[in-house]
Amino acid sequence: MSLETQLTEDLKTAMKAHDKLTLSVVRMMKAAVMNEKVKQGHDLTPDEELTVVTRELKQRKESLEEFEKGHRDDLVQGVKAEIAIVEKYAPKQLSEDEIAKIVADSIAKVNASGMGDFGKVMGAVMPQVKGKADGNQVNQAVKAQLSK
Repeated sequence: MSLETQLTEDLKTAMKAHDKLTLSVVRMMKAAVMNEKVKQGHDLTPDEELTVVTRELKQRKESLEEFEKGHRDDLVQGVKAEIAIVEKYAPKQLSEDEIAKIVADSIAKVNASGMGDFGKVMGAVMPQVKGKADGNQVNQAVKAQLSK
């Protein structure tokens, strides 16, 4: 089932359940998917759908971080609830151990020897973890292993 179809079904379910928060988030997700579809000029591939979900999730996490810095506890709870809904559409996130293993394998594959090879390692790792791990987390794992 495509993301667009899943969002349509969830939209109907949220309407019937009178779940305003879920309805609002699903509508925003559906609008983002439709905007991307228009921008691309064709039906989205699963990879392009993943990019849209990842972007939506990242935006909400950045908002959460800013609200927490600003001590806006009234907004923090709402954004946390939105993140929980958006995460339903994102693939399962990799654990730190799984990321470390992928990084170690990539370092061996590209014969990286130090921080000078950081770009090569990141170039090898990111396609493997796209949508499944936060870029900052991957960045830290690569730096940690290359600095050993």
